[in-house]
Amino acid sequence: MANLRRYDPINELARFDPFRNFEDLFRDFRLGNITREGEGQQPIRIDVHENEKSYTVRADLPGVNKDDIKVDISGNRVSIAAETKRSEEQKQGGNVVRCERYFGEQYRSFTLEHDIDDTKSSAKFEGGVLELTLPKKAQQGSRKLEIH
Repeated sequence: MANLRRYDPINELARFDPFRNFEDLFRDFRLGNITREGEGQQPIRIDVHENEKSYTVRADLPGVNKDDIKVDISGNRVSIAAETKRSEEQKQGGNVVRCERYFGEQYRSFTLEHDIDDTKSSAKFEGGVLELTLPKKAQQGSRKLEIH
């Protein structure tokens, strides 16, 4: 009998919070999946490694042709753009039930701590992975001015 509590509707109204269960309203609605589906922009996933002389960047670009990749280096900013083109497929009867392969443009830009020597940079593309070797620019020493 000690575990029973008397219901008091006035007390419940005093504690009324209209947003108390607001998060529960969208819990199973899965709004995120609806907005992401068909969004068209797939991220380029990268790994960046650094040593004292250079950076090595590996970017996953599956299904992209080498000729459809553009890399731009400006100071310490690196930009990678790639385009995946849809090949014409011939139907062999039936309907397409689901198509999840991505076709379109991808873009990724990031900055590094040091400026890049773009004249010595190199790139290779093999097995759907773009590998960039980005040598660091030699640091310009500070110059002290003589006062005359």
